Amino acid sequence: METPAPVAAAPKPVFKLNWVRLAPVLYTIGLFVIWEIGVRLSGLPHTILPTPTRVFEAIVQYWSPIWKNSVQTLYTTVLGFMIAVVAGLGIGLFIGWSKTIYAGLYPIMVGFNAIPKVALVPILVIWFGIGTVPAVLTAFLISFFPIVVNVATGLATIEPETEDVLRALGAKKMDIMLKVGIPRSMPYFFGSLKVAITLAFVGSVVSETVASNSGLGNMMASAQSNFNVPLVFAGLLMLAVEGIAMYAVMAWIEKRMTGWAHRSTMGT
Repeated sequence: METPAPVAAAPKPVFKLNWVRLAPVLYTIGLFVIWEIGVRLSGLPHTILPTPTRVFEAIVQYWSPIWKNSVQTLYTTVLGFMIAVVAGLGIGLFIGWSKTIYAGLYPIMVGFNAIPKVALVPILVIWFGIGTVPAVLTAFLISFFPIVVNVATGLATIEPETEDVLRALGAKKMDIMLKVGIPRSMPYFFGSLKVAITLAFVGSVVSETVASNSGLGNMMASAQSNFNVPLVFAGLLMLAVEGIAMYAVMAWIEKRMTGWAHRSTMGT
């Protein structure tokens, strides 16, 4: 009787690097390396363009004020953004409710959005004084427009055939909005949050630069007046970190809340 041949052990899985996940880190490191080498080879003084090492040294040296002002900027940005989310969703639903309302108010919204928000900061200072309130309101004013547009567009572009079928089945305007319009506009809404949060940072920093005693915008303006360029770049780097972090949060929320709208890509 022949003895059965030994069963070969299953090959061990070969470890593979996920280059897609590593790409952001590698590209960022590459950017800093090119920046460092370029500045050193060009011989530019740090008062014009500091090297990344000088910027990181400034972060360590001035960590206490950088942290304090970073928290302040994040607070004003998130607060203004949250107000923009509530107001933008409400106004977007109102504008998208009727084609007549959409046609009447949309040009007004476009005209208001065309006004540079930095031009509104002096008015906000007159009304509310120098401090946190103008920064919050500027973040709100600059970030709520994308939310309004996306929500209103989602509601206003319901297929006429869908409305006709629902009306033939006895559905009223409210039923169409609640069961079709609002769910249809949700991907637009959550997608607009990624754009709105980055704009909110712009509004906060602009206001802090002009009319505030705290925040990264104020810190960078003070550092610029003292020719402390490494500290200015340190503030820019902190803004980039905060912006990326909040963008990632909004992208995660979008994926969690509207994954059903992207089911064709869920398996890839």
